[in-house]
Amino acid sequence: MSHSFRIALILCTFAPAATYCVDEASARRLFVSNVAGDDTANAQYPESSDVGGPVRSIARALAVAKAGDTIVITNTGIPYRESLSLSSGNQSGFVALPFVIEGNGAVLDGSALVPDDDWEPVRGDLYRFRPAGGGNLRMFDRQGKPAPEKPVDRVNLRLPQLAAGEWCAHAGYAYFQCAAGKLPREYAMSYAALPVGITLYHVHDVRIVDLTIQGFQRDGVNVHDGTRDVSLAGLTLRGNGRCGLAVGGSSQVIVEGCLIGDNGQAQTIIDGPATVGLQNCNILENPAPALVRPRRGERVYIDGELKE
Repeated sequence: MSHSFRIALILCTFAPAATYCVDEASARRLFVSNVAGDDTANAQYPESSDVGGPVRSIARALAVAKAGDTIVITNTGIPYRESLSLSSGNQSGFVALPFVIEGNGAVLDGSALVPDDDWEPVRGDLYRFRPAGGGNLRMFDRQGKPAPEKPVDRVNLRLPQLAAGEWCAHAGYAYFQCAAGKLPREYAMSYAALPVGITLYHVHDVRIVDLTIQGFQRDGVNVHDGTRDVSLAGLTLRGNGRCGLAVGGSSQVIVEGCLIGDNGQAQTIIDGPATVGLQNCNILENPAPALVRPRRGERVYIDGELKE
C-alpha cells in the first residue's frame, strides 16, 4: 500500500461525513495570470496551449477548485483587483493536504481611481467626492501609498485646515486640498473601493502564502465563524480601511512572518473565542494600534507565549 493511499485512507475513515475525501494524487495545481489568462480556460497549465491554460482571475480559480488543490498566482507586476471569499468544502483541505493559495509576491488590491467627474468643488482649491458603498474611507496617492490624512474635529465636527495634498473624511465624503490652481485629476488619487481582500468562512486546513493585500475598505484578511487550521505566511497586509487582519468566532489561525502596517483603525483585531498564534511577525503601530482585542475569551500567542 502506497504512502499516499494510506494518508487518503486515514482521511476517509476519520473525516466527518460532510467533508470531501481525496487522495494526494488527485490534488491539482490551478494557475492564474491577469495578463495571459482567460477565465474560459481550464486553469491546469501555467501557459496557454491547445490543451488549456491559466485563468485570468483568482475568483475563477476558486470557483473551479476542489478540496486540497493549490492555486498558483502569477506575479505579473500588475495588481489583481478582486475581493475573494473561501466558504465551501471545495475551498478547504486536509491535515496532510491543505488547500493552498501561492501568491508568489503578487498584489491583491482593492483600490480604484477616483473618476475625474466625481470631484465636486467646495471652495477655492478644496474638493470632495463621495465613494459608493460606504465602508472605511482610505485615500492613496499616485504611487498607491496612503495619502496624508488629517482628522476631523469630533467635538465641533468641523473640517480641519488642510495643507496642499492632505485630505480628511467627513460625513461620508473625502475632502481633498489641491495646491493653488491645480485640479484633483492632476493628483491621480485612488480610494479603497472593494470591501475585504480575502474572507475565510467555515473552511479548514487552508494555507495562504507570499501575497500583498492592500487598499480594501474594511480588512485585508477576515477570518471568522468556525474557520480552523489556517496558516497565513509571508503576507503583507497594508493600507486597509479597518485593519490588516481580523479573526473572530471560534477560528484558529497561525500567522507566520507577516508584515502588517498602515491600516486605518488597527493592524490586527482578534475577538473571542478565536485562537491566534503570531510568529516572527512585524506589526507596525502606525497609524493605529498593533493589536485590538475585546477580551471575550480570545487566546493570542506571540512567538509561542500567551499574551495576557
